[in-house]
Amino acid sequence: MAVMMHEYEKPSFEDICLSADEIKIRKIRLKDLWQSLRGGTNDYSAKPHSIPLLILFYSLFALLFTLFAFGQQLRYLAFPMVAGLTLIGPIIATAFFEMSRQRERGVELGWRDSFRFIHTSSFAPILALSLVMMLLYIAWLYMAELIYFGMFGATLPVSAADFINQLYSTRHGGGLIFYGNFVGFLFAFAAMAFSVIAFPLALDKPVTSSTAMSVSIKAFTSNFYVLAVWGIVVVAILTLGAALFLIGLAVALPILGHATWHVYRKIIEP
Repeated sequence: MAVMMHEYEKPSFEDICLSADEIKIRKIRLKDLWQSLRGGTNDYSAKPHSIPLLILFYSLFALLFTLFAFGQQLRYLAFPMVAGLTLIGPIIATAFFEMSRQRERGVELGWRDSFRFIHTSSFAPILALSLVMMLLYIAWLYMAELIYFGMFGATLPVSAADFINQLYSTRHGGGLIFYGNFVGFLFAFAAMAFSVIAFPLALDKPVTSSTAMSVSIKAFTSNFYVLAVWGIVVVAILTLGAALFLIGLAVALPILGHATWHVYRKIIEP
């Protein structure tokens, strides 16, 4: 009897997980990016009313961090705090991935349905990936602080105006801009390699977080030129949205989230 029960035992998540070698990666071209953007725009147009709460969360997160920076004499970290939020964008975009995935299946989604993955086996790897991105974000802030003190020493700006004046009128300020942007680019580069495919893959297929990251890195290196262009497009659109006092993110973020799902579909074979 014990043997018979063992034979019909439900397989664990680890037993059904795909390995990195079982997931096939395609080469894509630039035209695939534009098709993905169109697909993302169509997905957003189908369900634009379900977006505001996510964007409100994202915007408030950026605002609270900025207010904290100014309130705690950390004005020099205000820009890295807000700019670095792009590192954790994939966490928020997971809900958009789910919307696009269900729309492919012809399912009409409500707001709460976009978070149904929380109750599935996908949640654990997505949570693990989210922790990795949060750690990357914290590491970026730590590096930004090191760069600041390396340029200006222990002297803190007395006001926001004083900091901006030093930033654009002194050699130290120029160094901070150069090195800060260079290191920020490296962090953004790493974040994209780790996450561009990992989050939608973890949502779509039974994989562990390490497998999802491994496949994402492999997909990124295999499509380096095209995905580098995609990274530039993402930054440009997010910058434009943020320039409108973050209000523009109410459109930019969901479209990019949906579009990234379509990029994933083009890279990973079903």
